[in-house]
Amino acid sequence: MRLSRFVWLVLVYDVLVVLWGAYVRVSFSGDGCGSHWPLCNGEMLPHLAQTKTIVELSHRISSGGSLVLAVVLFVWARRLFERGSPVRRGATLALVFTASEALIGAALVLLRLVAHDVSLRRAVSTSMHLSNTFLLLASLTVTARLVAGAPVPSLRDRGWLGVLAVGALASVIFVGASGSLAALGDTLYPSHSVAQGLAADVAPSAPLLIRLRSLHPFVAIGSGVLILALATRGSMVGTAPSVQPLTLTRALSIAYFVQLGLGALNVVLLAPTWLQLLHLLSADVVWVLLVLVAMAVLGQTPVSVSQEARPGGFRPAR
Repeated sequence: MRLSRFVWLVLVYDVLVVLWGAYVRVSFSGDGCGSHWPLCNGEMLPHLAQTKTIVELSHRISSGGSLVLAVVLFVWARRLFERGSPVRRGATLALVFTASEALIGAALVLLRLVAHDVSLRRAVSTSMHLSNTFLLLASLTVTARLVAGAPVPSLRDRGWLGVLAVGALASVIFVGASGSLAALGDTLYPSHSVAQGLAADVAPSAPLLIRLRSLHPFVAIGSGVLILALATRGSMVGTAPSVQPLTLTRALSIAYFVQLGLGALNVVLLAPTWLQLLHLLSADVVWVLLVLVAMAVLGQTPVSVSQEARPGGFRPAR
């Protein structure tokens, strides 16, 4: 179905927007438009004399495109699926999380929690931003699969498998939030050597962001136990013919170990910009694959497509 392909394209686009947002942070361009939002430096068409203004403004424009795509998805889903359809709910959540993503970004600018700000408020807002991003990507992933006819995931009668799936999903969100703090610490307090960075992690006088940074690897490994357990258990669960749990679980396991390797390399190479972006991209891939695996092992009943989605025309949306 064309709508399914469209949702996947929206997801890819949003991942690119997220990566560009991370570059805004790494390049200290968050104040490129001053403390103004939605205007840039108080103008609709600002003077582009500074590179950071171009970087920040381009991110705002791309984020606006994400919101437009979410609205299109919302309307399209309502035209094709009946009231109460999980596809409609998924499209609605995608729109809600896209809007909240924009609002969190606006708050960061208006409260001046950008560039070289080292406040606790920025740390909290940054972790919220990444958590919201994961929820947005999850809503798009679920919607794309449901449109394609995947079974509706449910925790009913799933026992420990359901607990494991929910635990793995929650743990990865927590890992993402801690990773955003680690990345922010690397940006604001760059180390000049691996030894200096490791010493700073355990120094009592080190800034809070640096001391929190050392927790991220342990949280990631702990989350990996749940991810690999779900992948192992999920590979033995039979679901709808359109779903291939074994392929998904293998991909998830590989992606997780790649992510661990990138994290270790990030420490050794002192978190260069390109590697931070690659690490974030890998995290997004792990998250999307985890959502797909969770859907595969928790899927039960297929989505009912309304008459509007069948050949023969459209009826007005209810």
